[in-house]
Amino acid sequence: MIRTRSLLADGSRLRRLAPLALPSAWGAVAVAWKFGCPLARQPGLPMRIATSVVFLTVGTGLVLGIQRGLARELARARAVAAATQRVLLRPPPDRLDGLALAAGQLSATRGASVGGDLYEAVATPHGVRIVIGDVRGHGLAALGAVVAVLGSFREAAHDEPELGGVLRRLERALERHLRERARDEHPARAGSEPRHPAAEEFVTLLLLEVRSDGRLSVFNCGHPGPYRLGRRVERLPVGDPLPPLGVLPLPAVLVPYTAARLLPGETLVLHTDGAEEARDRRGRFFALDAALAGAAAESPAALVRRVHAALLHHTGGRLADDVALLVVRNDRVRVPAQPAEPGLRRSRPTPSSHC
Repeated sequence: MIRTRSLLADGSRLRRLAPLALPSAWGAVAVAWKFGCPLARQPGLPMRIATSVVFLTVGTGLVLGIQRGLARELARARAVAAATQRVLLRPPPDRLDGLALAAGQLSATRGASVGGDLYEAVATPHGVRIVIGDVRGHGLAALGAVVAVLGSFREAAHDEPELGGVLRRLERALERHLRERARDEHPARAGSEPRHPAAEEFVTLLLLEVRSDGRLSVFNCGHPGPYRLGRRVERLPVGDPLPPLGVLPLPAVLVPYTAARLLPGETLVLHTDGAEEARDRRGRFFALDAALAGAAAESPAALVRRVHAALLHHTGGRLADDVALLVVRNDRVRVPAQPAEPGLRRSRPTPSSHC
């Protein structure tokens, strides 16, 4: 096994050096010709021009070879980033238990396709459960917390009968991640347990459960509330906010907000704060509600594309923070009330006739 790995590593190094083989061989010939051939040392302008042409050709070949190798490495890195995003922030299914969904992300880190935002939606026996969150900071440095929270949610959403149990599992997963990171960055001394920098890294998130009748159960941990698109664009009430995960412990009793509904035909737009905090060159904030106006009839995928295009146009393509969107439309059919069967109707008493 070790020998096989060594051979694979040697083969990888040889592939990286292959573009430089021809220019290097040509350069060795040119140096040998310059210092080993008596004709090359003769004075005169023609010989100087010939020598300059030879070395210019060698230098150009070396530069092109290096550039080709870097282009290949960049293509491999982009392929790895795309594969990472498909696994980490996998696109939700188009339909999930009568709901139409679409999601997308814009990363503030140039060249990165993943960042500090997270989202996921899963169908469970308790309803469709959805999470969207934002790790403090952006880009590749926040990936560890994203992995911890998403991994925990994908398990807890199916296992926990109560939505509050899911939230507690997310909190514990983030705490483990922060302790492990603190241990790696600041090794404990004399067997003491390291303390994670709670004030330096935390996660805001919105945790929802959409039941079969459209009723919503919501936990808001310091995250922006979603928009509901129906007859008008309105901010969906999500109750009093809890502290972001990683800042303060959750309360002993967790009671979700249950006064909101998503009726058939209505659309819910969940987003991270990077959407509403994006600014243009004049410092004006992006008006997300205005971008959503008149979009209630659009499909979730078209709505994501519309908002992304408006964001990039507003900021000139220079985002200061990651932006994640998750759009959910209730495509369930409203079942009208059924009239009672004729045989079950209560008959009116008929007046009796007297002889």
